[in-house]
Amino acid sequence: MGKKVLLVDDDEKLQKLVKEYLEDYGFRVLTVSDGSLALNAVASESPDLVVLDIMLPGKDGLEILKEIRSKYTVPVIMLTAKGEDADRIVGLELGADDYVPKPFNPRELLARARAVLRRPPHLKGTETEQDKLIRVGGVTLNKARQTLLVEDTELDLSSTEYKILEVLMKRPNVVLTRDQLMTLSRGRDFMAFDRSIDVHISKLRTKLKPFSKYRECIKTVWGTGYMFVEIP
Repeated sequence: MGKKVLLVDDDEKLQKLVKEYLEDYGFRVLTVSDGSLALNAVASESPDLVVLDIMLPGKDGLEILKEIRSKYTVPVIMLTAKGEDADRIVGLELGADDYVPKPFNPRELLARARAVLRRPPHLKGTETEQDKLIRVGGVTLNKARQTLLVEDTELDLSSTEYKILEVLMKRPNVVLTRDQLMTLSRGRDFMAFDRSIDVHISKLRTKLKPFSKYRECIKTVWGTGYMFVEIP
């Protein structure tokens, strides 16, 4: 039996074209047009590969990708209408294995699908205790407990505070915009003028304030966003 591909795209003409092309090369292709149906199909059909469009009705492809990655190790190729760097970077950060910008030649998608399927499968269930920790300088984020350890003091974090810190601490000394922080931590884009990110950053700084060495580790880069500074 050929490899099973789940194609998630609301363009019926593209669905038909890709399905017929890939099936000519021995793949079995399932198609859905809605993000929520995609999650059900991943659960029920166990595809070998998901080809996922970013622009979807309801939940967008980045949200769907994040939910897939939280539960499954199936490889994912993203389709993006614009081929913009932002879509590509965010998709790869969220766990996409590759991307193809629209419009594309089905032959390119075939080549990328074959390449992705040749890679070793994602490892699952092998995370060690050390893998559950993110250490930057003298502070440690515990992914399992969703807490921050500072100078032997464990700080409780809200779900949103934890997600923001996880994004920042995985990219120490890198400036991230508010939009990037919200997309990577929440899985969806926020309007540029949405200031809720500032509220959560302020709460995190309040929790760090008692620790003089680390109270400035979340740095504001005016006009751009925030950065987690590695303090030796």
